[in-house]
Amino acid sequence: MFSLKTSRQLICLLVTVCVLTSQSLAEDTDFMEEFLKREYSLAKPYRGLGFSSSSQWDLMGTAMVTPDQVRLTPDLQSRQGAVWSRIPLVLRDWELKVHFKIHGQGKKNLNGDGLAIWLTRDRMLNGPVFGNMNQFTGLGIFVDTYPNADKTHDRTFPYISMMLGNGTLSYDHDRDGRPTEIGGCTALARNSVHDTFLLVRYSKNRLTLLVDVDGKQEWRECADVTGLRLPTGYFLGASSATGDLSDNHDIISMKLYQLTVERTPEEEEEEEVTIPRVDNMEQFQVEVEEEGMSGIQFFFTLLFSILGLGVLGVVGLMVYGRWKENKRKRFY
Repeated sequence: MFSLKTSRQLICLLVTVCVLTSQSLAEDTDFMEEFLKREYSLAKPYRGLGFSSSSQWDLMGTAMVTPDQVRLTPDLQSRQGAVWSRIPLVLRDWELKVHFKIHGQGKKNLNGDGLAIWLTRDRMLNGPVFGNMNQFTGLGIFVDTYPNADKTHDRTFPYISMMLGNGTLSYDHDRDGRPTEIGGCTALARNSVHDTFLLVRYSKNRLTLLVDVDGKQEWRECADVTGLRLPTGYFLGASSATGDLSDNHDIISMKLYQLTVERTPEEEEEEEVTIPRVDNMEQFQVEVEEEGMSGIQFFFTLLFSILGLGVLGVVGLMVYGRWKENKRKRFY
């Protein structure tokens, strides 16, 4: 049996452990906040965004600021909007936490198209890739809410994917970007009752994408790519587009943190790249099957082929008969 003195000692020990643990957690939180880089971050109250020369972000297209979010596109057809940082990112190791919201009146698979998070060489350019240019140079992360590839049954939408552009690769909307995807996962982030987040971490040539869309306040790994090299001096941004289908696409915050990373002398002397690349790009190449002909298409193709051969046969017989008749006349 424990004595009263022993019980008191145990209680004191437990209290001490709890206090130290809470202090440690607080210090960890403060540590992250200390490395929040406000010059690269977008958060409430969005002072001056879109109209002040002192703002560090620009709006484009239909993007507008409200007290609660930056709305890239409203739930209306044929809209494009974006928000872009004015300051090039010069950090080598960083973490970007994005709080976003996609919602609208459309039923499942009757909504679109999604939003994108960017780190690219060029900024403020309209285009077909979720409101940004195609053949971009840099990193694109796509929250795709509408499946364009009808015969793709092995993935559930919304789907988040990553692409590394080198200025020549094109994003293929008809195939939901699969030929150039370097990683991704399903994330049921549309019309969610929970806050929805994604987190991009880049450190020592490793890119990790995590999501939190289930209301569990915990990160789930979505993609992890090693040997990925990004130049410095690119611009952060977010864009969205709607077509015949639409949704509200909102950015609530984009917070960038600097990571403190120890490097070996060899890593410090590593030459920086000027064009993004992955050391082993072949591992991500996806064979996308071409859509075959339907039964009706095959029937009509076969029918017209037979008719064509029949016509050619009749014409050939007519030509041969006329040639034979002319030859007989010359003989007599």
